[in-house]
Amino acid sequence: MPRSVSGVEMRKRQAAHIEAPPQAPGQPRPNTCCLCWCGCCKCLWNEDRLERSERQTCTKMDSIEATEEQYPSLEEVLSWARSFEMMLRSLEGREVFQEFLRSEYSEDNLLFWLACEELKKETNPTVVEEKARIIYEDYVSILSPKEVSLDSRVREGINLTLAEPSNLMYEEAQFQIYTLMHRDSFPRFLNSTVYRDLLANRRRACLDT
Repeated sequence: MPRSVSGVEMRKRQAAHIEAPPQAPGQPRPNTCCLCWCGCCKCLWNEDRLERSERQTCTKMDSIEATEEQYPSLEEVLSWARSFEMMLRSLEGREVFQEFLRSEYSEDNLLFWLACEELKKETNPTVVEEKARIIYEDYVSILSPKEVSLDSRVREGINLTLAEPSNLMYEEAQFQIYTLMHRDSFPRFLNSTVYRDLLANRRRACLDT
């Protein structure tokens, strides 16, 4: 049977442990015994326990934050009302705006704008030519299946560049659609149930937390 520890010996072990010199950086911590129950700040066992608790808390909070990032925050939804450009640069903003445009049968304007944005990023001439042709056939041609609100002057300018397509050939048309959405569709979007319901939901979520 293990020898019992007297009260005097117990106090000596605790005092020696508390008064021990600080551990040098890079050296492993000594094993602490089960007698270290004091919970003081000098207790290595207590430090380990607190560090484990903090790591678990951080991990839990990181998980919660990662889940919340899947949805736009209240601040982000409010920022859309202040800036049409900011809304278009937000993935969630574009999705909500597209949902509204779909209800007004003008979704093709946003899809055209997004297609032009993708074209401007291309530098490979072969890819540029292919994407430019697809955009023309989908949105600009008189036989295109999608309706985009471009005037005849802009369409004619695009027709003149078809022989030598570039990644900026739709820049003027894209700006015209941007202006149309900004001045015409965007104010109605901010007053729509699509936007107002999302804003109300985010406010309720903030109150719940």
